[in-house]
Amino acid sequence: MQKPPKRPRKPAPPAIKTAPAKGQLHPRNRHQGLYDFPALIRLSPELGRFVITNPYGKPSIDFADPAAVRVFNRALLRQYYGIEYWDIPEGYLCPPIPGRADYLHNLADLLASDLDGSIPRGGSFRALDIGVGANCIYPLIGHCEYGWHFVGADIAEAALTSARAIVQGNTQLHGAIELRRQEDAAHILLGLLQPDERFDLTLCNPPFHTSAAEATSGSTRKWRNLGKLDPRRKLPQLNFGGQAAELWCPGGEAAFLKRMASESVAVAGQVLWFTSLVSKGGNVELLQRWLEQAKACEVRVLGMSQGQKRSRLVAWTFQNSEQRRTWLVER
Repeated sequence: MQKPPKRPRKPAPPAIKTAPAKGQLHPRNRHQGLYDFPALIRLSPELGRFVITNPYGKPSIDFADPAAVRVFNRALLRQYYGIEYWDIPEGYLCPPIPGRADYLHNLADLLASDLDGSIPRGGSFRALDIGVGANCIYPLIGHCEYGWHFVGADIAEAALTSARAIVQGNTQLHGAIELRRQEDAAHILLGLLQPDERFDLTLCNPPFHTSAAEATSGSTRKWRNLGKLDPRRKLPQLNFGGQAAELWCPGGEAAFLKRMASESVAVAGQVLWFTSLVSKGGNVELLQRWLEQAKACEVRVLGMSQGQKRSRLVAWTFQNSEQRRTWLVER
């Protein structure tokens, strides 16, 4: 019997796409060019014992050493953002700060696109960080750069305890960052937002592995590509550290994004822009199709780049352009 012809696939919703040049940070990103290590060491003397000379004859640190990365991040936060206290428990995710700052600058531009290019600043603008982690990095940078107020949510009480210590250790953050536990690990947004609150943005760096074994394999592959996989040296299993919920979940990144897209419908009237980083390029089209099914009004795909690494920021909204402008003007 002859098979019926396949029905053509329905096209994904249109998306506005932008992409920086390879290795190019956002123009407002403070981390352009080479770091001034003498200045960093003056502010954070502990960094001095971790500085090495790289193959190009320039000062750097060994990014395969978790202790060096943690101290380097502490120095960067002190020099560029005035954060005097920052620390994380051993084994927790220690993020690359320039890339995290880029995400926030792109979010500022996203809001500005509905305000004739004027970047919204101040505490009347609120963002929800899904998976704030022990490092609290997005709220720190977002408040220091733009004055926004944040709610940082996580399923792990240990991560929230660490984040609270960071907020309490920096007086300029008091009253600007609230930390909240997602009590149901099966959900992302549901049960997290209070009925009467609104957010201008949500942001998220989702777990992109399906298991601990896959996360470890990914780090091994990265060390090999960087030429650091020396059998005589004990390298960290995870190149930036990380606990289970930070790095993997059942179904990996795709399953997480599908759940987020679905749950965003339930709180569509409480959030202006939902956003997430997407590590795997193939998941962008999948997310677009799920958002089409969810009847998102607009989807934007923004390219981001740091060194050799490229990633994507996907943003979606259930408000049309007139509604978005009204929302922001009223803030």
